[in-house]
Amino acid sequence: MSVLVVIEHDRGVMAEASLEALAFAEGIAAQLDVDVAALLIGADAAELADLCAAHGATTVHQVVDAALSDYGPDAAGSAVVAAAKELAPSAIVATGSDRGNETLAYAAAELDLPFVANCLDVSIADGWEMTRVQWGGSLNERAGLTSSMPVLSVAPHAVEPSEPNDRATATVQLLHVELPASVTTTMVQDRVVLSEGVTLATAPVVVGGGRGVGSAEGFVVLEALAEKLGGVVGCSRAVTNNGWRPHSDQVGQTGTRIAPQLYIACGISGAIQHWVGAKAAKKILAINTDPAANMVVKADYAVIGDLFEVVPAITEA
Repeated sequence: MSVLVVIEHDRGVMAEASLEALAFAEGIAAQLDVDVAALLIGADAAELADLCAAHGATTVHQVVDAALSDYGPDAAGSAVVAAAKELAPSAIVATGSDRGNETLAYAAAELDLPFVANCLDVSIADGWEMTRVQWGGSLNERAGLTSSMPVLSVAPHAVEPSEPNDRATATVQLLHVELPASVTTTMVQDRVVLSEGVTLATAPVVVGGGRGVGSAEGFVVLEALAEKLGGVVGCSRAVTNNGWRPHSDQVGQTGTRIAPQLYIACGISGAIQHWVGAKAAKKILAINTDPAANMVVKADYAVIGDLFEVVPAITEA
């Protein structure tokens, strides 16, 4: 028996969140006294076996089928179903990303099992209990689960990836399945690169701007600071609603959830939807004229002042 982790990847490039899912699964496996196994879907995922082993997987199962040429929720979900029936794992875990959640939702429906999304922690001492994110991150729910095979996804940044053990090895096993052609109805057909290099989701530093920036032109000072710090510029929903920045720059529940070493929030009040997207930052510095603003109150550090005076001063220093 094992805890089976569905590894999210894009044409053989593993998502960082999959390392978090492996670490999360290790915690569950330790409570059950079983091993961690990884599930790689698609032929192009073969090279990820060593990375899975380095992060705790003792067995790596690879599902191969012509229908798995790229990502599709039906195809990936069907692959998980086939693996679950073949392997009968103690639990199934995946990332709490869009792909991870829709893959597990499909698989759970096919297996007629309950699916618990966006978990923060799991306790099995007196039956399965988990804390999960609810209501857009405004509250955490403690819930119990009765299931023959728990199906769980891990909330983004709920745990840190474990330190890799490059000496670890894993047994690689191929799972040959025959998926019906109907599962390829919805598949990724093409990709368009919106930006090169550091992205909002991966940047070590994010300089965010809110309604207090005042205009699209006002972001010039934020761009200058972000460039100095090797980071990128983000924004609040109010900014995208006003057309000052594209939606791809939005930090929040309906935008990008970030986890930089430092988030500098400039002129951002800190509505709950924005806080959900930013709270995983290691440190938050708020720059605002309102000392009672939610972002100021919750930040690790705050400067009460005009961002157009403070930000250029930081950049110059």
